[in-house]
Amino acid sequence: MKASADLPMGFARRWMRLRGLVRKEFVQIMRDPSSIAIAFLLPVILLLLFGYGVSLDAEHVAIAVVVDQPSDLTASFTGGLVRSRYFNPIFLPTMAEAERAMRERRASAIVRLRSDFAEKRLRGSAPIQVVINGTDANTGRLVAGYLEGVWTAWLVEEARASGGSVVVPVEVEERVWFNSRIRSRDFLVPGLIAIIMTLIGTLLTAMVMAREWERGTMEALLSTPAAIPEILLGKLIPYFVLGAGGMLQSVAMALWLFEVPLRGSFLALLGSATLFLLAALGLGLLISIVSKNQFVAGQAAILGTFLPAFILSGFLFDISSMPAFVRGITYLIPARYFVAILQTVFLAGNVRSILIPNGIALFVMAVLFLGLSRLMSRKRLG
Repeated sequence: MKASADLPMGFARRWMRLRGLVRKEFVQIMRDPSSIAIAFLLPVILLLLFGYGVSLDAEHVAIAVVVDQPSDLTASFTGGLVRSRYFNPIFLPTMAEAERAMRERRASAIVRLRSDFAEKRLRGSAPIQVVINGTDANTGRLVAGYLEGVWTAWLVEEARASGGSVVVPVEVEERVWFNSRIRSRDFLVPGLIAIIMTLIGTLLTAMVMAREWERGTMEALLSTPAAIPEILLGKLIPYFVLGAGGMLQSVAMALWLFEVPLRGSFLALLGSATLFLLAALGLGLLISIVSKNQFVAGQAAILGTFLPAFILSGFLFDISSMPAFVRGITYLIPARYFVAILQTVFLAGNVRSILIPNGIALFVMAVLFLGLSRLMSRKRLG
């Protein structure tokens, strides 16, 4: 009877201690504006920079256009370049000036219509000369494809105007799934949410224990009746609230500022974000426990979590094109799984074959990192 009577009392005491620790941590957060800035100001800055400043699209590309002998046909073709949203033509009188413009990076390509262009077109063949700056291979491939598209469209239009026909070996019927506007912003912004949550979750918690050691308050904290799990929960809960707030703010900006569609359910997004945030918090807490210096903990969080998430999560670079060894490393990065979930939920919907395995991987990582944090804290502090 006595043991059963003590159980509620013991639980109440643990709850009071935990509530006190959480309140203490919230007070510390309010006294340290940097934590609030990392949670709410940093996501805004990163989203604005990447949303507006980074684009994988090639639009309004400056190209030098050289027409050796102007005619109605050359004007018809160059008009297609002017009307295209992909090009910003710069008309130059000579090839030498066009080459100088490309060397000076004022133009990314040269399109030259030779003096016999109109004559050869009347005979059925009208080749054009195209020179592309290959310094940026991705932009070079895009420009080549866009020019080929303008060229093919012009040939078809000219054939229709003259009553003839153009034989095209392969006719492509284009259908774009999931990102019908073909905007790189719709692809980048969801992945950026994972990078932001990685930074918030790991950087904030990575300096929690280290800050206690540096300020000499860890010994006082350990002298209290609070157990190690209570101390860890007291550290995690406030930063989970901050991370969740930063995530909701980022999602709101993605939907209403950048107009990224959300085709999946918000519950699926919230559930996967919770699992990922727990994994990020556990990893940050593990770094914090191992390191007793805030500077070292912060550097370890950036180098060990943020940079791998930025490079190896599939946010910017396609994982399937990486070497096999590097692809193997990506499986150790929680952001890889969350980026896949985010891009699927936002652009494709609730695809269970993507959500379930990646969600399980995040759950396993959350349990692993939080469990290691508990074990390490017992070994080092208990």
